[in-house]
Amino acid sequence: MDEESPDGVVFKDHDFSSDLLRQLNGLRQSKFLTDVSICSGAWEVPCHRNVLASSSPYFKAMFCSHFRESREAKVQLKGISATTLEQVITYAYTGEVHISAANVLPLMEAAAMLQYPRVFEACSSYLQSQLDPSNCLGLVRLAEVLSCESLKKKAREVALTRFPEVAASADLKELCAVELRGYLGDDRLCGEEETVFEALMAWVKHDLKARWPYLQGLLEQVRLPYIHPAFFHHFIANDALLQSSPACQAILEVAGRQIFSSYGPSAQDCKLLWHIPPRSSYQDFLLLLGGRKDNQQTTRDVLLYSLQTGRWQSLAKLPARLYKASAVTLHRSVYVLGGMAVSEGKSLLSRGVYVFSLKLNQWRPGEPMLAARYSHRSTSHRNFIFSIGGTGEGQELLGSMERYDSIRDVWESMADMPVAVLHPAVAVKDQRLYLFGGVPHFQKHVVQDGDKDDKECVCPRSGVGGEDCHCGRLHKEDSCLRPSVQQICQMCGHERPKDAPRGHSDGEQAVCDRWAETDHRLQH
Repeated sequence: MDEESPDGVVFKDHDFSSDLLRQLNGLRQSKFLTDVSICSGAWEVPCHRNVLASSSPYFKAMFCSHFRESREAKVQLKGISATTLEQVITYAYTGEVHISAANVLPLMEAAAMLQYPRVFEACSSYLQSQLDPSNCLGLVRLAEVLSCESLKKKAREVALTRFPEVAASADLKELCAVELRGYLGDDRLCGEEETVFEALMAWVKHDLKARWPYLQGLLEQVRLPYIHPAFFHHFIANDALLQSSPACQAILEVAGRQIFSSYGPSAQDCKLLWHIPPRSSYQDFLLLLGGRKDNQQTTRDVLLYSLQTGRWQSLAKLPARLYKASAVTLHRSVYVLGGMAVSEGKSLLSRGVYVFSLKLNQWRPGEPMLAARYSHRSTSHRNFIFSIGGTGEGQELLGSMERYDSIRDVWESMADMPVAVLHPAVAVKDQRLYLFGGVPHFQKHVVQDGDKDDKECVCPRSGVGGEDCHCGRLHKEDSCLRPSVQQICQMCGHERPKDAPRGHSDGEQAVCDRWAETDHRLQH
């Protein structure tokens, strides 16, 4: 392309540089005007000093200084294979190099040594595209040796975000204690703490004699308060290897009191077991479970809203179309309790429980409740789930309450409510479960399931016009219910004996399973 100038035009041949390189490469291959041979063992590559000096600071320093290589006809390069040397020289003359899984590592090392930064970064980019849990730990080490920050950052990110798979690889067992500590203690690690613990124990047992001294320091990197109580009880608390270390035993005792105590750790425990926040990989989500769509069809849809991305996405559908089930979270799982199972124009009251794992994006059946109920309330506290009131199989209001023990995987009956109501507000504070208000009557309404031919079935339904509390979807209801009961009741639950120390397991027996009405009443 030509550019105008005051006294004419400036001609620019944009192909000239590439043509010149091509001609120089032809001269090299024909051994015309070459003045040095670069050697790898017995392999020799005739070259032009000026071309190499122009392409690399390494060769410029070699040939444009008083080093003896500047005068020698043959220069021996150690640590570079003949094949790799040929590829580097070809790049210097053509600007092209073929990168593959077979040659990327020696080529990257040669590019680092001979100072070809663009080839180095191209190899880094190729390796980043090949990263997976099976090779990321090794590539972190390689990146550290070669001082390649971009590869190190990406490889470490894969190791942290896909830690469950990395933990199963043989490379993890070959890490040194400092490296493993860096991964286990990283706030960005994505994985259940149970997996973190298992990875630690597998690493220690791989070479028990040499790695035993590091056990305590590495155990401190596991965020024990976020381990499922049942897992802690069965697989950690009584582990023989951990119990053989007094320091580890002390850590487990404090963690156990924090996990299993109904009252939380004592002030002394807080000094021993600092407050450990969850890893930053634990994200806050909003879940919409089931409910009814605008056309009044009961849906199995499960939607997730990410506060980080600001986007909605669909998850695995509910196993059944459930009307007026309740949902609660416990130990990073979602429990859907009871409800009216609607299918093929029929409805059946359920005592079933479904448990959803965000990690696996799948549902599994849980231990069924003692009583079938819907339009009930549920809440969780520490290791328990409470299912309260609702409507029973005889369409009567239920005043009963039951509690799920997630450690023993059993439901057990608790004291009945003083007054059977629907839709009370529920809160837990200081070992007390509070119910606020509620509706003492219900009326039958038509519910459309939409499963087949849009058939309709009659199901009891209660509430007033507005939002469906358990699914967040809008629908209309007849405003024909009596005003809410103006009272507050509290469940006295677990009281601590006066002589029991705070946070000690001896003071955690259910000595007061009863309800009491407070002196406070809601005002219109």
